[in-house]
Amino acid sequence: MDGAVARAREEVASIGAHVLPQAEVLQFLGLDETGWAGFAGHWEDLRPDPYAARSGTQRLRRYGRFVVSPEGRRELAPADEFRQPKDSNRLFLDEGRVFEPLTDQFLADPVLDGLLELLGGIAGALDDPARWVVHVHPFRVLGSADSRGDATPEGRHQDGVTLVSSLLVGRENAAGGTSEVVDEDGREILTTTLAEPATLLVGDDRRTWHGVDLIRPVDPGTPARRDVLVVTFMPEEGR
Repeated sequence: MDGAVARAREEVASIGAHVLPQAEVLQFLGLDETGWAGFAGHWEDLRPDPYAARSGTQRLRRYGRFVVSPEGRRELAPADEFRQPKDSNRLFLDEGRVFEPLTDQFLADPVLDGLLELLGGIAGALDDPARWVVHVHPFRVLGSADSRGDATPEGRHQDGVTLVSSLLVGRENAAGGTSEVVDEDGREILTTTLAEPATLLVGDDRRTWHGVDLIRPVDPGTPARRDVLVVTFMPEEGR
């Protein structure tokens, strides 16, 4: 087993969260900066999130759902609404949300397969289902004088899954955006600002809560930007 995956499995299983630095993620994926830039280009083709806009947040996204075997074979599930359990996210209380699907170019990118392999290896430390249901959410959050740069307008929350992950794809002109992971009593487990592209935060969503604070423009004349890929794993029978 890859050493980075082994460390992540140990930390997620023991304390509930772990950060994989840029170098480890790029090494696992076999990417250099040019290869990463190609993957990051998919974030130029996201669509507005009308649900986040209710709270004044300018967020763009797409969404896709897969069924993944322990061997890593993935099947794209039919397009459907995205719904979180009502006890996990107080802002969207059991509300079905419909987003634009992942593009064909995103689905065909081999980086996606590499990321699902990496995350599947970590998720295996928490459960061993026959198949995983994997939700994939590319996000872009913009912050400016007239738009809240709020990656998690719902505040601290759970996603109602087993493994939750946040991969920084890129950020520009942005201050803030600190991620925190806490236990059920609100005690800090981990706090980090994902600053370098390809840095990956993973957590056991069953026993932790997570949130991200606002991003603010360093130069007020230009919007702040934070691009992330959120991927979650849960057993197929628990979807």
